This record gives sequence, C-alpha cells and structure tokens, in this order.
Amino acid sequence: MNEVVLALKNANIYQGDSLILSGVNISVNKSEFVYLVGKTGTGKSSLLKTLYGELPLLDGDGIVAGFDLSEVTWKTVPYLRRNIGIVFQDFQLLTDRNVHDNLEFVLKATGWTSKMEIEAKIDDVLRKVGLSTKGFKFPYELSGGEQQRVDIARALLNSPKILLADEPTGNLDPETTEEIMNLLIQIGKELGTAIVMATHDYIVLKKYPARMIKTEGGKVIDNASITY
Repeated sequence: MNEVVLALKNANIYQGDSLILSGVNISVNKSEFVYLVGKTGTGKSSLLKTLYGELPLLDGDGIVAGFDLSEVTWKTVPYLRRNIGIVFQDFQLLTDRNVHDNLEFVLKATGWTSKMEIEAKIDDVLRKVGLSTKGFKFPYELSGGEQQRVDIARALLNSPKILLADEPTGNLDPETTEEIMNLLIQIGKELGTAIVMATHDYIVLKKYPARMIKTEGGKVIDNASITY
C-alpha cells in the first residue's frame, strides 16, 4: 500500500483574508512526481506556501510529512520544515559563505551538533547532486545550474519525505533545465522522496510527463491535462 506523504481534504487556501482556492482535495504518495501548474495568479504559490507553513490552513484538513497543517503555528513551523525540502527558483543561498558553509548553517540551525555527522551529511548530499568537489566554492563562483544543485542539496539535508520545488528551472537555460529535471526524477526514484514541482515550462511538461495538478478559477483540478 502506498504511503501518503501529502493530503488535503476540503481545504480552503487563503492569502490574508482573500480566498484563493476552495475545496482542495489532493494526495501525493511516497516517491511520486507531481507537477503543479496554472497561470500566474491562480494560486500555485499560495498552495505551496500553505504546504510548507508560510500560510496557515484555516479550513479543511491537511497532512504533510506527518504534520497536521491545521495545528501548525509559527513556533512549530521549523519542525515541519525539517521534514520537508523546499527548492526555490532564485536559490536563496547565503552569498557570504561557501557551499559547505551554506549547508553546515542549515544543519546546525535544525539541531545537528556532531561535527562528524555534519561533515558526513554534507559529503552525502553534495555527492547526490554531483557537486562533491565544489564545497569550497562561493555561490558567485558557480553557474546557475550548480547553484540550483546546491539548493537541492540543501533541501535534502534532513532526508525529507517530500520536496516542494517552486519553478526550480525558471532561471535556467534548456540544457541545464534537463540536468536539473533528471536529477529531481532520480532523487524521487532512488530516495523515495515525493516531489511536487510548480512550473509553467511547457517544454518540461511535454518532455518529462507526469501527473499534473492545476490551479484554475479558484479550484484545483487533479490529473489535469495541458493543451500544447
């Protein structure tokens, strides 16, 4: 039986006092790859922000990586985020630290104390994303694709059950986009990590077909199709 790592039932998604999406019913299983699609302004980002605790879930039921979203508070958000991975379009790396120290910062901030275990984990995630020799590099010394790989490595530090990726290829050229897509798919297969990826890139959707969840007209359509 498949392990459900994300489930929303009759959920309403708000941005402040504005209802953005109503009656959301979706579920994602372990190792599943799912696209989140929809035009700008239809609620993709609000849905993602609800899933990682930046926006509260006020109506309905929601479970992500074992956490009840209706009970998440600003005090417990860090615990939720230790169990999920988040990949951003703009990388959000600390520019005054090298790759190794970016990753070390996150581990220490999430409760890691053993120097030996920290070093082993950093080595492990850099190997997984193909950057074993880049730990000493600063973000400005890396290509866009390499910075995105560091962002993915950071998201994998706490072995998340689910990875939420917000337009992870939006700032990348086509060749680098392929590299990142292949890496994300590999992570899902090898680590069993579920991946929910927001994108508007029709080329990616066509080349790497997967289940699509679409935001449209204040609703979420599961198993949506895209007309090319």
